[in-house]
Amino acid sequence: MFQFFSTKLFDDSSYSWWSENTHFLTSTLFIVSIAWFVYILIGISRNREPSLPPGPKGLPLVGNLLSLDPDLHTYFASLAQTHGPILTLWLGRKVGIVITSSAMAREVLKDQDVTFANRDVPAAGIEATYGGCDIVWTPYGPEWRMLRKVCVREMLSNATLDSVYSLRRRELRKTVKYFHSLAGSPINLGEQMFLTILNVITNMLWGCTVEGQERASLGAEFRQVITEITELLGKPNLSDFYPGLARFDLQGIKKKMKGLVKRFDGIFEMMIDQRLKMDEKRGSKEGEKGKGSKDFLQYLLQLKDEGGDSKTPFTITHLKALLMDMVVGGTETTSNTVEFAMGEIMNKPEVMRKVQQELETLVGRDNIVEESHIHKLPYLYAVMKETLRLHPALPLLVPHCPNETCTIGGYTIPKGSRVFINVWAVQRDPSVWENPLEFLPERFLDEKWDYSGNDFSYFPFGSGRRICAGTAMAERMFLYSLASLVHSFDWKLPDGEKLDLSEKFGIVLKKKVPLIGIPIPRLSNVGLYE
Repeated sequence: MFQFFSTKLFDDSSYSWWSENTHFLTSTLFIVSIAWFVYILIGISRNREPSLPPGPKGLPLVGNLLSLDPDLHTYFASLAQTHGPILTLWLGRKVGIVITSSAMAREVLKDQDVTFANRDVPAAGIEATYGGCDIVWTPYGPEWRMLRKVCVREMLSNATLDSVYSLRRRELRKTVKYFHSLAGSPINLGEQMFLTILNVITNMLWGCTVEGQERASLGAEFRQVITEITELLGKPNLSDFYPGLARFDLQGIKKKMKGLVKRFDGIFEMMIDQRLKMDEKRGSKEGEKGKGSKDFLQYLLQLKDEGGDSKTPFTITHLKALLMDMVVGGTETTSNTVEFAMGEIMNKPEVMRKVQQELETLVGRDNIVEESHIHKLPYLYAVMKETLRLHPALPLLVPHCPNETCTIGGYTIPKGSRVFINVWAVQRDPSVWENPLEFLPERFLDEKWDYSGNDFSYFPFGSGRRICAGTAMAERMFLYSLASLVHSFDWKLPDGEKLDLSEKFGIVLKKKVPLIGIPIPRLSNVGLYE
């Protein structure tokens, strides 16, 4: 057999053919080899995904959880100095991505906004908002768009806010009168502004339906519940990082939040019941009421009865979740920002003098501030912007969550990861801001910066589709409150006390030490404090 193959393969004719075609076969083999090599390289490059962003090494199973500092905004900023503007943290089984530069923030919030338009909803957030049915935690889609439309077009539009100016004015005048009665005595400014803004918001929601001692009791209950809710929302929950532990509630956070929401739900039910009874009585006397007579709760109840959008019905759960957003989200953030602003200008008497001089020129000492004055006060406006730069209400915004694996800054961001955007650090970037740690309202007088979310060096209210829906309300309430306090009084610290502007991190940023100020009346007529 060997003889046979040998003869067939190597006879003279075969040798002649081989010798004549050697060049062709060699060239063909070379081309095929190169093509195969290129094919392999292309396949490898297609299958090779960019790596995760760099970050600190973690321990097995727990990752970086044990090393998390309570003040996450400053902790994340310090990590960025070592690992760069985009970094990875291993939070149990959850991948955390921290963004600490305007360029990376732009990629997330603008270039790939749709991909990052969802939230990584914590267990506490689900419990606080009736299953995550509010505008903050609802996934991006038709239901969220319906809720956004309800808030922005109906509840928080400029026209609606104009229509309830009298409510804001009345509550601010009550606060000024109260401060005047305590002239020369120390006042907890943060606490009093919280109660003032709470009264404004609850009046906007369901009108002045609770008065006297009952109203005072209701305000105290709201304050206690809201404080506890925001604290729980800011606490790391093991079930968020180990989904398999969700049913055990090892830290008791879900149980505590359920108890708080139950108390809130009782208040909401009482208000809804009162409103329905009032509308029945008023309806029998007045017939069909015009839209302008409705408070927010009336409008929401009508929307529920009409079913909302045909594709996304508006339910009683949505209604209560929006009430929760308004009460919790609108009080703490605005009152904390007013407290920071008052602390900063008390720390810089020259800024206080400039604000007061601007108010005297426009309003005078023989008159009181009205909201119509606000947009004619550029320095006051600059004070607000500078306060929001140094002390953004939500220092890490609300965490985003990509709906698919994507690439940011050349790194892989896994689907379902929790993405923190450290706006607190971005707005203190020394490459963008001169003397970034100093309170300098003058930097905003050229109107270069606004908080529309289009500039990613300054975006205290966020950006993109999930930008804060309450910006217009926050702006009006902050400016009117600050103008009224500074125009009506001089402010000083109690004797022997030093001003402490340090921050306490949570889902919202607070002053670590409450601001205690002493008001000294400065208007020409005592009657202006009535």
